[in-house]
Formats: sequence, structure tokens, C-alpha cells
Amino acid sequence: MFLDADDKEELRKRFEENLVNKVRLIHFTRELDCQYCRETKQLLTELAELSDKIQLEVYNFYTDTDKVAEFKIDKVPATVIASENKDYGIRYFGIPSGYEFASLLSDIEMVSRGTSGLSQRSMEKIKAIDVPIHIQVFVTPTCPYCPSAVHLAHQIAMENDLITADMIEAIEFPELAEKYMVMGVPKVVMNDIYYFEGALPERYYIDKVVEAARKTKEIKEQQN
Repeated sequence: MFLDADDKEELRKRFEENLVNKVRLIHFTRELDCQYCRETKQLLTELAELSDKIQLEVYNFYTDTDKVAEFKIDKVPATVIASENKDYGIRYFGIPSGYEFASLLSDIEMVSRGTSGLSQRSMEKIKAIDVPIHIQVFVTPTCPYCPSAVHLAHQIAMENDLITADMIEAIEFPELAEKYMVMGVPKVVMNDIYYFEGALPERYYIDKVVEAARKTKEIKEQQN
């Protein structure tokens, strides 16, 4: 059990006040060779029991191949946060524990409201992006600066169907952390070509995403 009685009561009240529409937690797991699959499923199960507006769906990474393909899942544990009728590209790879539990709660509430909460300037800049952007935010559970970097990435994904955003727990996926030379967290990687470290304010974070889109277009034009 992850949540004690006091935690559950506090979260029940929070969800009752803040959840508007139903939210789907679409979780992918496997029984063997997965360090935190069991714990992640347990955490999400406890969370879903606290509100009738949270619907947990659990799929096997090996056998539920249609769902794996539909949501483009390539590693587990994986959790998608979606509305009843839309996948916004919000992904968690690894257990959202420690400080990242705050990101998970914020994202559930955001998807339930159906609005990202970004400023008008930010929304206009993100909606103007016309190339696919894949944002990967590397975190650890003990990093107090990581939740804001994760939630901002997910806010951005919510505003543009061409953008997907992943939280990646660096300790659980050391091969990815090594590939992207993650020496400190949060580290944000976009389209494998552009990255920055640290938790940036919204305005500067958005500008980095716009710059990554510009570089992506330049590379595509050079290849053509």
C-alpha cells in the first residue's frame, strides 16, 4: 500500500473539488523482468479507487499488442493519461513516485478540466508548430525541480496533436539515460536533436520547444 488513510482522504477531497470530466489511466505492465511494474500498478489502483472520475485500464505489454500499437508503447511500466475520447500524448515511463507523484496529480486534474492552463502567448506559439515533436523529460523521484519540467511538457502536448511528451524515470531506464548522457535532472530532450537541463519558467521552456521545431524543419529541408 502506497497511500495511508490520511493521504486517501486528502486526495478524495482534492479530486472531488478539482475533477470535472472522466480521466483514463491507461497502464501497460508485465509480470517478469520489470523493476517497478508491480508497484506502479498498485499505486495507480489505489489512486483510481479514490474517485469515480478516474478509470484505470491495465494491459499486458506482451499480449495486448493492439493496445500497445495504438498508444505506441515501447517500454514498461508505462502510463497514458487521456480523456474519455482523446489521447493528448501524455506519457509516464517508470513509476511516478516521490516528487513525480505531484506531476501525476496535476496531469489528472488538467486532463479532467480539458484545458492546459498555459498562457495565451504559450498556446499560440505551441499551436503554430507544424512538425512532430517528441519531448522526453528525464527525472528521478528525489528531484524537487523535475515535476514542473514534466507538467510543462504535458501541458505543451495537450495543446498540439503533433507533440508527445514522456516522463522517463532515469534510474529505471539506465540505457536511455546513458544514450542521452543524462548527468543531471531534469534533462529535456526533443526529437533527439535538441536538449536543455534544469527547470525553466514557462516562457523560456516554450521558446526552447519552438527552437527545436525550427531545427527539425531545417534538418528535414536539408535531407530533401
